[in-house]
Amino acid sequence: MDKIIIKGAKENNLKNIDLEIPRNKLVVMTGVSGSGKTSLAFDTIYAEGQRRYVESLSAYARMFLGGVEKPNVELIEGLSPSISIDQKTTHSNPRSTVGTVTEIYDYLRLLYARVGVPYCPNHNIPISAQTITQMIDRIMELEDKTRLEILAPVIKDKKGTQKDLILKLIKDGFIRARIDGETRYLEEVDDLEKNVKHTIDVVVDRIIKNDDSRSRLHDSLEIALELGKGNAIVFANGEDILFSSNFACPICGFSVPNLEPRLFSFNAPIGACENCKGIGVTMEVDIDILIEDWEKSINQGGIRYYKNIVGKDNIEWQNFKTLCDYYDIDLDKPLKEFTKKEMDIILHGSKKPIKYSITTSGGNTYTKNDYIEGVKDLIERRFLTTSSSFSKEWYQSFMMESTCSVCGGKRLNEVALSVRVGDLNIHEFTTMSIKNAIVWMNDLKLSEMNMKIADLIIKEIKSRLIFLKNVGLDYLTMDRLAGTLSGGEAQRIRLATQIGSSLTGVLYVLDEPSIGLHQRDNAKLIATLKNMRDLGNSVIVVEHDEETMIESDYIVDIGPGAGVHGGEVIAVGTIDEIINNKNSITGKYLSGELTIDTPETRRKGNGKFIEVIGAKENNLKNINVKFPLGKFIVVTGVSGSGKSSLVNEIFCKAIQKHLGRKRVKPGKFTRIKGLDNIDKVVEISQDPIGRTPRSNPATYTGVFDDIRDLFALTPEAKIRGYNKGRFSFNVRGGRCEACQGDGVKRISMNFLPDVYVPCEVCHGKRYNEETLQVTYKGKNISDILEMTVEDALMFFSPIVKIRDKIQTMHDVGLDYIKLGQSSTTLSGGEAQRVKLASELQKKATGKTVYVLDEPTTGLHTHDVKRLLSVLQRIVDNGDTVVVIEHNLDVIKCADYIIDLGPEGGDGGGTIVGLGTPEELSENKDSFTGYYVKKALEREWQCQRNMKEK
Repeated sequence: MDKIIIKGAKENNLKNIDLEIPRNKLVVMTGVSGSGKTSLAFDTIYAEGQRRYVESLSAYARMFLGGVEKPNVELIEGLSPSISIDQKTTHSNPRSTVGTVTEIYDYLRLLYARVGVPYCPNHNIPISAQTITQMIDRIMELEDKTRLEILAPVIKDKKGTQKDLILKLIKDGFIRARIDGETRYLEEVDDLEKNVKHTIDVVVDRIIKNDDSRSRLHDSLEIALELGKGNAIVFANGEDILFSSNFACPICGFSVPNLEPRLFSFNAPIGACENCKGIGVTMEVDIDILIEDWEKSINQGGIRYYKNIVGKDNIEWQNFKTLCDYYDIDLDKPLKEFTKKEMDIILHGSKKPIKYSITTSGGNTYTKNDYIEGVKDLIERRFLTTSSSFSKEWYQSFMMESTCSVCGGKRLNEVALSVRVGDLNIHEFTTMSIKNAIVWMNDLKLSEMNMKIADLIIKEIKSRLIFLKNVGLDYLTMDRLAGTLSGGEAQRIRLATQIGSSLTGVLYVLDEPSIGLHQRDNAKLIATLKNMRDLGNSVIVVEHDEETMIESDYIVDIGPGAGVHGGEVIAVGTIDEIINNKNSITGKYLSGELTIDTPETRRKGNGKFIEVIGAKENNLKNINVKFPLGKFIVVTGVSGSGKSSLVNEIFCKAIQKHLGRKRVKPGKFTRIKGLDNIDKVVEISQDPIGRTPRSNPATYTGVFDDIRDLFALTPEAKIRGYNKGRFSFNVRGGRCEACQGDGVKRISMNFLPDVYVPCEVCHGKRYNEETLQVTYKGKNISDILEMTVEDALMFFSPIVKIRDKIQTMHDVGLDYIKLGQSSTTLSGGEAQRVKLASELQKKATGKTVYVLDEPTTGLHTHDVKRLLSVLQRIVDNGDTVVVIEHNLDVIKCADYIIDLGPEGGDGGGTIVGLGTPEELSENKDSFTGYYVKKALEREWQCQRNMKEK
């Protein structure tokens, strides 16, 4: 069968659709947000393919996988086993990195275990366990008639006269020794200086090397190794040649166990740094959090930890006061006047035991002679030892994550880091970008023997690196935490992994793989998708990207609107067929009949700036950047160029720190000017608005409070004595107690993700029967939560307070979501727009900065148009919007562009261009400028065509 046949698909908002999709083709499913693309691609096609595959397995296997519910569809024919590659960043584990997720790190560990060479970290010499035969072979490489001295190192940098040792050596028949670099007769050696460190190497033999020296060398080396506990020295041509039969440094004794893959794992005790347990960071008290006010004294509550117990009969305070009294520390002196020595005592405590008395609250007095901890050491110890979650949270409130002071964030111990392949240890390799790692692998020189051992391992590593490069991720490093990846990056990593598996006959379903990808890298991604198709697979992509649609074999356009207004197949076919279909809004944007128009003028701003000076976080190369206020600013650049480092890590966090958020640690920069020009920064991320089914858009935006007030004013509620609390699903009284107001029950699946099933008492309505009997205009509180934003806007139109809050969700294009829709079902883009709607309710101050990271994620061009009008409205009100974005429709509508690059990773981190879209389009060094110019020219051409029509 050469096609997938779907009949009667009714999942979610799909309206009983029938559809035929060609197999072994690249198929794009598109349509406005909420139209039903995901319902068709993932919830119907993928779900049925997965269900059939699971059903084909044995009953024993199905017991572990669990049942997969049949989607609401009458018939699907021509399905293959299906694999979903979505945007979810599932790796929140701090131990997951790009290297571990892609399995490259597993092969690296094997490579270092098989051909790695340990080096002494103290003397930078290779460590190897050699046989006597190998030592002799090395010596025989020297020229004939070379004078050799075979020495046994017996003492290394030790104080003492060494009288007993010298007498024993004489007794054992040795004549000479090299003492502190000078060869002397042992019988002539008087007692050495007692308080000076000495080094003694015993002369075992003196030989003139020739072809017949092997037997004598063997005997002499055997004696030297026994005397030197596995170490021997051959002095030749004025230099020492060091030999060791141990896996240890012949100078200092630094030893290495047998090399095995687990030695290089930061998840295994043998390889992990003991201090941070392989995570690379530790929790440490942050002085800026601990000290509440440097202007205050300790007695005035300047140290937050002691603030509420100053002067009280509290044992902790008595201990601390005793410490300060012993060292004459003035408790009434402002903290800013303390010397470094005084601060060290306060933080780290006494350097010796102190004799002191303490009185308990019961009046008993005890005398102690002990060390007294400083406040920093006390908090850190108790954080590690307490079993109380409440106490742990209290101690953690004084702490911040800091780079491990032992391994420096490298995660591994000294032994693992001492092993090199080529000129790099395993951590140094993982800090290289994928692009540079490929070059290094190609240039790697190994001995013939080691190359035979490592050949297959290197091929596996290189193939995975190349797959990652081909999906536009060559700027990533292997040590990048998986939890810090964007949804698009995580998806493309999984995509690269799938390509590496070289499966055929599979149905792949992808969700917007182009997210976060610069236009320059889009061609690589499309080539990858085509490669998957050419292997004999069917590839279905939910996508809004124009270039992907143009390059696809077949397009399915779902619409016409969102929610109840969607769920229909509007157009199918090639790109030309979609463009010529008058019913397709996608076709109208592709043809240029509909466009997002560039603003006629660019704003001048309010003349004020925030200037970041010396930005050095991650790959930023000490750059200075001005952010003009009162403008719509877009920060662009190829993937990995440093956009997030500049905006999220420095700009946003520096403002938050300035405005009083103590537990924020900005990225590295020299200074920042102009912070007094703003009084608020709002970071609107794509993080979920809540982690449980209890969170929803109505509660997040605050409209649910007003709705509950309204229900409490109804006649029925007044008769029954119900207040607004009765209509909350978070407190006892009105909620269903069987599910505690969740509407669902969580079933733990142990090693599988938890499953949520509807409550069998309230059937998902969240409330008890009595509460549901109270209605407003014929609707109970549960009915209201089931309304879409669009329906609720009409229903509450007479009530201004409620209508205005719902209007903001309508304005950001969320008409189709339900007021009570669980936050766990919202995409990252939808969650971001709910947050934006919440912010739109607030009055403009003219001193607020809004920061958004790729807000067009998941948006059709038609929805982008709507989003832009909202962002422009914010700026029109006098505030500033800073957006990180690759979408050309957003970039061309900016007042000011900051373009970073020119490449990603090490090749990025500099400013390529600044100014308006028109100015950037003339910048020959800017990749973004090139594509902006094409977008502006296309818009002008479309406008001319429309005028001619």
